[in-house]
Amino acid sequence: MSLMHWEPFAGSEDIFNRLFPVTFARWPRVTGVDTEWRPTADISETDKEYLIRAQLPAVKREDVKVTVDADTITVRGERKKRIEDKTEKYHRIESLEGTFMRSFSLPEGADPGAIRCDHKDGELVIHIPKKAPAPSAAAAREIPIS
Repeated sequence: MSLMHWEPFAGSEDIFNRLFPVTFARWPRVTGVDTEWRPTADISETDKEYLIRAQLPAVKREDVKVTVDADTITVRGERKKRIEDKTEKYHRIESLEGTFMRSFSLPEGADPGAIRCDHKDGELVIHIPKKAPAPSAAAAREIPIS
């Protein structure tokens, strides 16, 4: 018999996210001392491609990297701290800075070799083209008689 370490709140975040999926999704997560900034993302589909739209306000294009590995696409980057003006007196700072990472599973039928990205006005758009459907082997067809 082996002993297992018991984590009383191990699945609480998953349960919380299932109960309140949208309401609290945009809140930053507190991990230890630091607050983790996670950009929001919208995923949609057209006839020709899948689209991931990540909101990256105040993040420069050169501070974002998109990688594809097997069946996962990962967006990493950093929102850098603004240089504070010593003549300004800050009363409240709500914007978060720091590194971030979001990973998404590629759907079946995606063409990972043809993925492209656009970055404009604080939004990263990842275009994931669909592969052309293979002809179905089970489709009815006529066989010529020689």
